[in-house]
Amino acid sequence: MTSEKRHTLALAVAIASISFAAIFFRLASPTHPLVIAGTRLAIAAAVLAIPTVRAFRAGRMPRRVLWSALACGVLYGVHFGTWVSSLTMTSVASSVTLVTATPLLLAILSIATRRDRPSRWHWISIGLALAGLSLIGWADLSLSREALIGDALAFAGAIAMAFYLLIARSLGKDLDVLAFGGLAAASGALSLLAAALIAGVPIALASHDSLLWIALAALIPQLIGHTLLTWSLRHATPTAVGIATVGEPVGATLLAWVWLDERVTPLIATGCAITLAAVLLSLRRSD
Repeated sequence: MTSEKRHTLALAVAIASISFAAIFFRLASPTHPLVIAGTRLAIAAAVLAIPTVRAFRAGRMPRRVLWSALACGVLYGVHFGTWVSSLTMTSVASSVTLVTATPLLLAILSIATRRDRPSRWHWISIGLALAGLSLIGWADLSLSREALIGDALAFAGAIAMAFYLLIARSLGKDLDVLAFGGLAAASGALSLLAAALIAGVPIALASHDSLLWIALAALIPQLIGHTLLTWSLRHATPTAVGIATVGEPVGATLLAWVWLDERVTPLIATGCAITLAAVLLSLRRSD
């Protein structure tokens, strides 16, 4: 298998994996969102502890990488904390649509910094993705105060993920994917659980079922999905990887329809089809 095909396959598996996140988070309620997100990252950090320690002992975690991983962990905390909170205030479709606005933010930043500028095909993919995501979001739009706050939180999560991808990309060949992911997950878990304590939220799970869904969120969306996304940054620009992530609302919307009985209207289905076309185009034209 060629390097390009491996990269495309990795992104496809990553998209499928992260699509389960919103479903698992919903099913983990009524555990508090900060505790759900913090526990997910703590489990992921524990699983990645051995490769992280080995990387330290082998000298593969220089100071620059170490500080970058810790910073990305805080961004992880902001991303998951705001997004999981948004899922309790708005629908899966609206929340996941806004949290995947990352590629547009990355494209704007790339123009401002003149680094990793999107190609013509990426701009076409971004345009298609925005059209598709707009249809998904518009069909599910709610103007209630709670829903609008939830939408704002989801968008804040998108901003945090954009900066995460930029920092990880800047490390180039110094990026040890598993060790970086383990340290970032540990930093994110500490950030989220500390925020919960400061806010007076008890660090407790609602039930054994809640722990099961959080563990699945750590295993599939985090350890498989986010690890592959981070690995892909060694082979593609942050914009290219960000465009791939807009496939998440399609997968999450379909899973919510099957698993949570959330309605999929013809307008949402059309938006999903357009968004999926944008992702497929980006994967075929990926840098």
